[in-house]
Amino acid sequence: MELRLKRFLATNPYPVFLADKDGRVLYSNETGEPLLQELGTGIGEKLPPFIGDFVRRAISSNKTQRTEIKVEKSIYLFLFQPSKVENSVNIYGFDVTDQRKFEDTFKIAQENLIKAQKNVENIIEERAIQLAGSYNLLKESEKELIEAYKIAHIGTWEWEIATDLTYWSDEMFRIFRRDPQELAPSYNEFLNYAHHDDQDYVDNAFKKSINGEPFSIDYRIILANGEERTAHMQSEVIIDEKNIPFRIKGFVQDITERTKSNEKIKTLANIVELSNDAITTKSLDGTITTWNKGAEQMYGYSAKEILGKDVSILAPNDLQWETSQFIEDIEQGKKIQNYETLRVKKDGTKINVSLTLSPAYDASGKLADISIIGRDITAKKESEEALANIEIIRKKEIHHRIKNNLQVISSLLDLQAEKFKGRKDVEDSEIRDAFRESQDRVISMALIHEEMYEGGGFETVNFSQYIQKLVENVFQTYSLSSKNIRMNMDVEENLFFDMDIAVPLGIIVNELVSNSLKHAFPGRDKGEIRIKLHREESESDESALFTLTVSDNGVGIPENIDIEDLESLGLQLVVSLLDQLDGELELKRDNGTEFTIRFTVKEKSEQA
Repeated sequence: MELRLKRFLATNPYPVFLADKDGRVLYSNETGEPLLQELGTGIGEKLPPFIGDFVRRAISSNKTQRTEIKVEKSIYLFLFQPSKVENSVNIYGFDVTDQRKFEDTFKIAQENLIKAQKNVENIIEERAIQLAGSYNLLKESEKELIEAYKIAHIGTWEWEIATDLTYWSDEMFRIFRRDPQELAPSYNEFLNYAHHDDQDYVDNAFKKSINGEPFSIDYRIILANGEERTAHMQSEVIIDEKNIPFRIKGFVQDITERTKSNEKIKTLANIVELSNDAITTKSLDGTITTWNKGAEQMYGYSAKEILGKDVSILAPNDLQWETSQFIEDIEQGKKIQNYETLRVKKDGTKINVSLTLSPAYDASGKLADISIIGRDITAKKESEEALANIEIIRKKEIHHRIKNNLQVISSLLDLQAEKFKGRKDVEDSEIRDAFRESQDRVISMALIHEEMYEGGGFETVNFSQYIQKLVENVFQTYSLSSKNIRMNMDVEENLFFDMDIAVPLGIIVNELVSNSLKHAFPGRDKGEIRIKLHREESESDESALFTLTVSDNGVGIPENIDIEDLESLGLQLVVSLLDQLDGELELKRDNGTEFTIRFTVKEKSEQA
């Protein structure tokens, strides 16, 4: 009996192992040895820990355990059955990756089962490991095989051609939603389960089978409740001693869910293949594994040219680091969506792309690949750049025209003032001075637009550079060649203000410097005017506090004079513009005149 069991196990087409409680392989049939090698173990060695866990569960619970495990490119259904040998487990492996392979081995499994039942005593006698109760073990193996068929939705059948008698397994009844207490249907009743459009197809397959030709077909069935399912059926013809078919047997598998999944996969594959976006996948080592038509059109490489290459072939030299960074981010669970970067086409052309990367997992839930969707946004970028250039040109033209118009106004004021030059009745009047002061104010505004035009910025002006030009212009206006009036400037570099701050602040500086040049040094040949502009400490992160100081060492303003009551247009402008800046003014009259202005602005630290 032991000899027959050994022959049964040795000829069994499925991997069969015997393992002890520690997961050590005590026995393997010939079919199981390649699988052990793929698992990285062998007879006398321990199984991988995740399989050993199921061995221990089966022993501790005394119940059969089952799991699916991916080994290389195949997926196996493993059944862990407590053995009659103390503290050991019989392990049965079913390769469910390729259904046809399973179908081809079905015939062998059935014949081996019959041979095992006949030879079990001889197998037991020849076994090195004592297997008490081999008959029960065989029955349990048969039971597990039946249970495996149930899990895989496989039902077996036999049809006696002459008598039209049919045998169905329990799973056949479950597939067709029939009561197992009923008799199996006749051939015609069974044929009626086939979809109307498939009945001739099924009938012709059976007719060929009667003539000795087995079949393997997929077809639709309609259940009693009207539900449509998809089945795969395969047959084997049994002939008598006269070589005449007298019985047909085979199996039916419900493949409805698999068919639906395949249809979804096919639909998705069509969508991916026909998409205008470049849809690709790469392995975790950066190797390109899939490449759709959109990728061919976008990058210029055919699938044949690019598959198997490193994805870095698409990145410019200065962006090679992105490949490893993307993989690291995906492995850490980070999302990468609409990431804009540059890529290189086959012809060397650089294009702007938007990339979205997603993880792709294998059947065990382990990260296997990275899916990449790329979109060419070069045209969009070029359009945005063109629009930006148009806007820059438009703003430059506006500033240029404003500056020119203000210079025209300044020239008109100069010409108007010249009309009064040399006339005795107005030589000492304030008319020419008024024209000159107005001219200076216009020039101060024109300088701002000139600074913006030349600097290329159109939202802010570099006030640090502007104030230098402004003061130089004021000094030139008053023609101080006969006097030694020095200018001492302490202005923080790279202070950028917008127009709402720069224009009033520039006029204030113009008025205060002009006022010093006109009134601070009567009868003196030398003097000094000081300008200081710096930021101060501020508690706000959104704004900055600035202090502007304009002072001279001249005669000063008498204590009894209130500057707010002065009739001077210039000082009136200073007070009015200070209100516009929402600033504070402090006047010191010691050792000359010192105007201190404090104001708060939203600072522009760089040119807009």
